[in-house]
Amino acid sequence: MKVLVIGNGAREHALAWKLAQSSKVQRVYVAPGNGGTAGDAALVNVPITDLNALADFAAQEKIVLTVVGPEAPLAAGVVDLFRSRGLRIFGPTRAAAQLESSKAFAKDFMQRHGIPTAHHAVFSDAAAAHAHVDQHGAPIVVKADGLAAGKGVVVAMTADEAHTAIDFMLREPGSVVIEEFMAGEEASFIVVADGKHALALATSQDHKRIGDGDTGPNTGGMGAYSPAPVVTPAVHARVMREVIQPTIAGMAADGHLFSGFLYAGLMIDGDGRARVVEFNARLGDPEAQVLLMRLKSDLFELLMAATDTHGGGVRDIELQWDRRSALGVVMASAGYPASPRLGDAIGGIPAGSEDTQVFHAATLKNAAGELVTSGGRVLTVTALGDPLRVAQQRAYAALEPIRFAGMQLRRDIGHRALKAR
Repeated sequence: MKVLVIGNGAREHALAWKLAQSSKVQRVYVAPGNGGTAGDAALVNVPITDLNALADFAAQEKIVLTVVGPEAPLAAGVVDLFRSRGLRIFGPTRAAAQLESSKAFAKDFMQRHGIPTAHHAVFSDAAAAHAHVDQHGAPIVVKADGLAAGKGVVVAMTADEAHTAIDFMLREPGSVVIEEFMAGEEASFIVVADGKHALALATSQDHKRIGDGDTGPNTGGMGAYSPAPVVTPAVHARVMREVIQPTIAGMAADGHLFSGFLYAGLMIDGDGRARVVEFNARLGDPEAQVLLMRLKSDLFELLMAATDTHGGGVRDIELQWDRRSALGVVMASAGYPASPRLGDAIGGIPAGSEDTQVFHAATLKNAAGELVTSGGRVLTVTALGDPLRVAQQRAYAALEPIRFAGMQLRRDIGHRALKAR
């Protein structure tokens, strides 16, 4: 059977790599893929924005299952289009994807359905937004209401930072969501949903800021590890009960069955109470890379079950996980996240092994056949190990020979979890 993965990042490389391991999968295609994906899949020269061309390819090649990686095609309605043409696809509809594509929609949804999250207000008028900050003070959180690839959030520690963020986000017509600051430790809680039921994946934790010690601007993610110690069994049960199940039931009640990866970014306080920072309507990146390294179950069979409208969905599935930890380190280009530099030659990438994999994101082959940078986050070097410190050591050892001009990476991925043990 043939499978199509839509996207061109490290998440999509990891999805293709894992799907290709299924004994039931004959061939994996990735549209458009990147400079490293070709090692695990066939590349299709169709951009993620050309939904009709993607559907045409799936129909012509008799693709059994399409898996959507990034948020943009979901928000544009790729799932709706595929389903209208009788094509099987894993991901939420455009209406359901509003949990990610509109922060105002998500906050209103959580408020209506009693899902714990920060208090908030939505503004399209800059003067009113500034007045709100003046009234409530800092720290405070300012979010652009729309897709921002993980970078449209400013955690303002001063009122001046908040005012600057408001002016930047409202420089063109739109709206911002301003939230109370939540203290605690963040974790990524991702489930596979079939519209009625949700099956939790292993827990993970992302590192958003670009610099060591969580300094500098937010990014799409500079590294991750799994499992996340902060998500204890008691916290896990509470999140399923108070966040995930009400979200799936609430979307169904609102007429938007949610099927696909549902990502709840959580803030967990010292009492084990979890509140939702944000929802994503897809598998996280770099969380995907560490989770798929640990997943021992057949990903193709899991996603086929989740898209089986006549079967039991994911209700009775029990996933098998590698007992070892996984840790991934993102290597980013010069200038990221503000203005990534393109075209720098990449060398020294090691071959994958049982314990380590290098997943490509912003890479491509230039006219001379050289592998070069093509965007912000370039590679995710991922390793397994028991305990977490071994995974950390393996990941950093694997990235040592990799070189490209101006590369950026954090040297403290996983440190917080190691200190907590």
